[in-house]
Amino acid sequence: MPTKRDFLSVTDITPDETMALLKRARESKLLSKGENIPLAGKSVAILFDKPSLRTRVSFQVGIQELGGYSVFLGEQEVGLGRREPVSDVANVLSGYVDCIVARISNHNLISELAEHASVPVINALSDVEHPCQAMADLLTIYEHKDALEGLSLTFVGDGNNVARSLCLAAPAVGMNFTSASPQGYNLDEALLEKARSRANGSSVQVRTMTSPQEAVVGADVVYTDVWASMGQEAEAKARQTAFAGYTVNPELMRRANVGALFMHDMPAHYGEEVSPGMLEHPQSVAFPQAHNRLHAQKTIMEFLLSGI
Repeated sequence: MPTKRDFLSVTDITPDETMALLKRARESKLLSKGENIPLAGKSVAILFDKPSLRTRVSFQVGIQELGGYSVFLGEQEVGLGRREPVSDVANVLSGYVDCIVARISNHNLISELAEHASVPVINALSDVEHPCQAMADLLTIYEHKDALEGLSLTFVGDGNNVARSLCLAAPAVGMNFTSASPQGYNLDEALLEKARSRANGSSVQVRTMTSPQEAVVGADVVYTDVWASMGQEAEAKARQTAFAGYTVNPELMRRANVGALFMHDMPAHYGEEVSPGMLEHPQSVAFPQAHNRLHAQKTIMEFLLSGI
């Protein structure tokens, strides 16, 4: 029996696999519903400890479209690591389902779940990474630019889980990555070095800055996210002060390359990381980006469960 694989980080797939999955996702969008059902007869447990719109709907719809069946388990049903040990939850679920999708705040709990589960575990979001979002982001850029290698992506905002996954994913497909954050909120050097090591033979630039105005010069993609993620509500006021001047607006977009895409993984906080109307800006692909969560995740599940 082949060794099971998990998707806890974008680094769990090779650069070549990353590009292959993006091409597969792009192609599979053209298939009619019911034409591709690799999850037929398979069940997937969905474990969430925080609210969700895009992640829950895209996974549940995706599982159904692939012919599978999902069982949703919220915080009250599982209480991962509190009501019972993570290892027990992993072993029990492994006897019921063919895959586990976990949106759990603590990345260590997802890692422990994967360690003890005998079925694939997918990280649907943790405090360390958001790999499914990064795959949907790359798919969106690929569709709109028809290429990834040689493009430059600038992330403006907090060096959070989304920024970390993008930083690790972009070099694997030949993209340059720049982040602009206030001092104390940027990505660490160890992560940047790990990202550079994933360049797959291409020459890419991975860097951090403090000035968003400088960071977006030469960018083909300008990306932002909330300043305070779920669980950081107590820091919201301090972060609003620290991130003053980091709002992505039409003026900032004009500093990027002509035709640059604007991206946001949503939900958006208007008047903070984005000015009102930015998601409807002519250069925005935020809604196609949200819709691509469905297609990227379907391909990830197909890869893990049927080995495409």
